[in-house]
Amino acid sequence: MAFIGAKPTNVPLTSADLEDSIITSAKIVDGTIATADISDGAVTSVKTTGVGGANTPNFSAVNSGSQSISHDTLTKLNITTETYDTDSAYDSSNSKFVVPSNKAGKYHLVASINWDGNTNPNVIRFFKNGSEILATTWNDTGQSYIVGTLNLSASDYIEVYCYQASGGTTGWTGANKVYFSGYKIIE
Repeated sequence: MAFIGAKPTNVPLTSADLEDSIITSAKIVDGTIATADISDGAVTSVKTTGVGGANTPNFSAVNSGSQSISHDTLTKLNITTETYDTDSAYDSSNSKFVVPSNKAGKYHLVASINWDGNTNPNVIRFFKNGSEILATTWNDTGQSYIVGTLNLSASDYIEVYCYQASGGTTGWTGANKVYFSGYKIIE
């Protein structure tokens, strides 16, 4: 027979041998409970509230048709076809992502252009609330990319622009040549 304090108990101890609240988290040393010690199904979703999260809002959009970009001219990209949009935050009629109410935070954003031909040099840019916030020059066999993480507030909006200096008008023919997507980072 074993004792817990002055109370005799059978060996091994069972949960019936312990009074409610006798073992607190303060009495459990970090790392003493291994995953193998927890029976399958013992940890339920109720016990894990607040763990993990969802990268929402998130969205993806592509162009729906051709677009010509004049030489030496900053041009907003027509990205009007939504692939997905979890919070109805992408404004396809105005080709921009708008941060919803109560969704401020850090956002990971990506945009790309697949040019007709090798357009060099070119710049693809993110504009926040009408002002340039991030730009990159990249040309790899006619493709331009921009990737960035931006700290955004509710109602901030992001648009994608490009600039090319090939010496003439260029662009792309057909749909799905321009891509814009993003998601809120879990913090």
